[in-house]
Amino acid sequence: MYVLSLTVHAILGIAVTAWIIGENRALFVSVPGRPRISAVELAYWAIGIGSVVLGWYFNIRFVLEYHHDGTNPLWGPGASWAEYIYLMFPNWAADSASQDYVFLNVLILPIMSIAGGLRKGLPKPWLFFVSSLFTSAAFGFVLYLIIAERQRRARPAHTAV
Repeated sequence: MYVLSLTVHAILGIAVTAWIIGENRALFVSVPGRPRISAVELAYWAIGIGSVVLGWYFNIRFVLEYHHDGTNPLWGPGASWAEYIYLMFPNWAADSASQDYVFLNVLILPIMSIAGGLRKGLPKPWLFFVSSLFTSAAFGFVLYLIIAERQRRARPAHTAV
């Protein structure tokens, strides 16, 4: 069951990322006279990919350590979402970091990406939050910032800010 759960999460993470890029495919076309990728975007990609790799390393370790045969991956004892959230708050220092993570990922990212995405004319901006549920919170943020950076770079030179 745990291998299936991890596999489904990985597939959903890749699928949502591909969906976001597909929805914004016009921003991934080369613009003559401009570099294919900016230094800022490259930094975002590095940070985002690093956060996914490190996050998945820890998540796989969590699942392997807490896995019990027949465990429900959503609730109950073992490697479930409920147990994961419970383990985020074991002491005051972790409580502080975990509440910050929850506010950033569950409250700020959706507001920022949906409101900002709608203002920028991005299709389906709620997908950035969805991507964070299967990749990492940092990846959801940087994917939004990558699309915003590409949109900025795609504007004609005289309107670039």
